[in-house]
Amino acid sequence: MSEPLVWLPFDPAELGDPPTGLRYEVVDPTRHVPDGVGEVEFYVPPYVLSGGVAEVLPRMTSLKVVQTLSAGVDNVRGKVPEGVTLCNGRGIHDTSTAELTLTLILASQRGIPDFVRAQDRREWRPAWRPALADKRVLLVGYGAIGKAIEARLQPFEVEVVRVARTARPGVHPIEALPGLLPDADVVVLVVPLTQATRGLVDADFLSRLRDDALLVNVARGAVVVTDDLVAALESGRIRAAIDVADVEPIPADSALWGAPNLLISPHVGGASSAMWPRAHRLVRDQLHRFAVGESLVNVMTGEY
Repeated sequence: MSEPLVWLPFDPAELGDPPTGLRYEVVDPTRHVPDGVGEVEFYVPPYVLSGGVAEVLPRMTSLKVVQTLSAGVDNVRGKVPEGVTLCNGRGIHDTSTAELTLTLILASQRGIPDFVRAQDRREWRPAWRPALADKRVLLVGYGAIGKAIEARLQPFEVEVVRVARTARPGVHPIEALPGLLPDADVVVLVVPLTQATRGLVDADFLSRLRDDALLVNVARGAVVVTDDLVAALESGRIRAAIDVADVEPIPADSALWGAPNLLISPHVGGASSAMWPRAHRLVRDQLHRFAVGESLVNVMTGEY
């Protein structure tokens, strides 16, 4: 009997000590699908799940495990064959995404985009801006990334209010949002994209925010209704910073580009030097578990 086949998007040497007893191939299915596709038992797709990545799954007739490198699995949901275990990249992006979240908040609060534009014009333009200190920050989503964001917020002397899908000690249920939004100075979205969260941030949600509140989206673009966000920004009542959009790349003619008080980063929450060491560790540990038949971690069940 041949050794189980593993497809990786990187050299197995990057894992440090990959388990023996497995066969490894480095494959990017968007470029080429090897003939052995039907033998793959453990599949790690490339980090950016583009066309050709999820589409190859039905051809993997021996597949047992899909291990994504992203925390969100909405791009592969519904395409993983029945009976195949889907694991997400929980833990890979906590540090990078938390850092970017703080960057977006601080840059927005202190007016860094305006200073950069003034620098380009060789202008000295001092301005009085709101601090992050003494603000109430509402975290909408309190998984691993939400906790990492909170840990980095605490030194800034803020009050953190936590919201998750279900209530638990110190954490409000998502149904409590209407009553929590009016008191928040900063609202950070870090929920997974599900049927329950798609379009969560609509005109009604935005209307409940206090004047000059800051909305930060590091979740998924479709969590926010783009037209409603643009309308709220154009009213001048709120501000926003987004790392994601419902259509990516954002089209050149999108109203987002011209919306006032909006800071945009191009979906780079996980794109830092902190990502790959954590990705390699997770995949290595999962493969060691798989090789000896132990239970895997980060298994996605229900409506992930």
